[in-house]
Amino acid sequence: MRVTGKVTDAADGSALTGVTVIEKGTANCTMTDTGGNYSLNVSPTSVLQFSYVGYMTQEVPVNGRTTVDVALALDVQALQEVVVIGYGTVSKKDATGSVVAVGARDFSKGSAARPQDLIVGKVPGVQITNSGGDPTSGATIRIRGGSSLSASNDPLIVIDGVPIDNAGVSGMPNPLNLINSNDIESFTVLKDASATAIYGSRASNGVIIITTKKGLSGRPFRVTYDGSVSAGFRTGEVDVLSAEEFRAVLFSRYSTTSPAAQLLGKTSTDWQKEIYQTAFSLDHNFSFSGSYKFLPYRFSVGYTKENGLLKTSGLERLTSSLNLNPTFLDNHLTVNLNAKYMNIRNRFADHGAIGAAVSFDPTQPVYDPNSSKYGGYFTWKQPNGDPIAIGVTSNPLALLELRNDRSMVNRFLGNAQIDYTFHFLPDLKLTVNAGADYSWSDGKNIVSEMAAWYWNSGKGRYNTYTQTKKNELLDIYANYRKDLSSINSRIDFTAGYSWQHFYREGSYLERNYAKTITYQDNEYFTESYLISFFGRLNYVFMNRY
Repeated sequence: MRVTGKVTDAADGSALTGVTVIEKGTANCTMTDTGGNYSLNVSPTSVLQFSYVGYMTQEVPVNGRTTVDVALALDVQALQEVVVIGYGTVSKKDATGSVVAVGARDFSKGSAARPQDLIVGKVPGVQITNSGGDPTSGATIRIRGGSSLSASNDPLIVIDGVPIDNAGVSGMPNPLNLINSNDIESFTVLKDASATAIYGSRASNGVIIITTKKGLSGRPFRVTYDGSVSAGFRTGEVDVLSAEEFRAVLFSRYSTTSPAAQLLGKTSTDWQKEIYQTAFSLDHNFSFSGSYKFLPYRFSVGYTKENGLLKTSGLERLTSSLNLNPTFLDNHLTVNLNAKYMNIRNRFADHGAIGAAVSFDPTQPVYDPNSSKYGGYFTWKQPNGDPIAIGVTSNPLALLELRNDRSMVNRFLGNAQIDYTFHFLPDLKLTVNAGADYSWSDGKNIVSEMAAWYWNSGKGRYNTYTQTKKNELLDIYANYRKDLSSINSRIDFTAGYSWQHFYREGSYLERNYAKTITYQDNEYFTESYLISFFGRLNYVFMNRY
């Protein structure tokens, strides 16, 4: 049966355009037109669900009626919700520009070892693509696409008021691995020029503001635990010739006594099965929160271990965070102290093994039964016993197990923010925020002296690198917020000064097992400063304009 009706605002009776009307439990839906009218074919016993941004969702049983009119009420809580923007907060209904806030209740469900997984598919115009399938891979985040062909298109990321360096850290492809997903309270995405202007040109690709959880005043002591154990499996594999099929194809072109036929092995090896494994992972998180007199607090610790589907890939991460936010002087002075520490150990697999597993001879064994040379792995050899270095595929499992590519990163992110509201002028607030982001990383990329594909008279490869990064911040700004009831207006003005210091130093050394240096990049360092003055004025008239 066809049901028609009109959807209006419960407060003033005005028609609402674009209200979603859906037959509950189905994909059957429509939207109201410019006059608030809708028409939909539904079952006589169905329930209609009406939803609209800023209004409370309403469900109405049809009960055989052909006309169903609905008046939607404002969702006061949603409209009063505060979103974090650059250097301050604003009511959701007063936010100018394109600002999207995603809180804990809206996060993607299920286990999320990486912070970006929490908002996948949750923010329009934001595309998140993992650069690989293993746990150590980074992520590409694009807000409304890229804006440059040659420069970086990464958005500016701000964590608890501290902008982090987009260049990342050596040995840690994903800079967001600094944060435990369970410590995140909300994401705010600033997408257009109006919303990002206060951060200047570095926010030309958008801004992602991450706010972490805090202790709440007056709350009793509370301990929470969140943990998971998971296993990952391959859902399929590339369809390749089996050993029998491979022999049949070769014999169809060459005789059984030909040189090519003599090179065939006598086994049947599924090389894709050899390089993959069941990826077991575990994630444990504890948090302790509460309030002691005037001191709300929250402390958390997390441990994550992820194994990749590809053998020799995985990560192990330990995170901890501490937040203290006491108040003084009858709540006129608020201090917010944040400290986060992370230790992550990565092991990177050689992804070339995936292609090698598809193309390597399935009639050959994984290990050479006649020789322990080259680590005991089967290897194509020249008559003199040296490996064939050009034109052949390397043993896929040897590519993984004779390579040891690891990194260890320690990172600290902290800030101290002081907010003071003047007694004689409560509409004026002064904020001082001092923050620091320090990281220390080192890594090694070792290829065994027994590796056939890197045969160098048995010298192999032994490369090492180190890096130290410092990012220091000082923000001083004032905010004046005043309700002008006489003219039904509200003014919100922010002005301030920001100083940021970036320092990076590191080294890279390439050598072999004989300790012979084959390439040395001298120690490097870069240093830069960013000094800026900023301001923002929001004027609200009649709570609408």
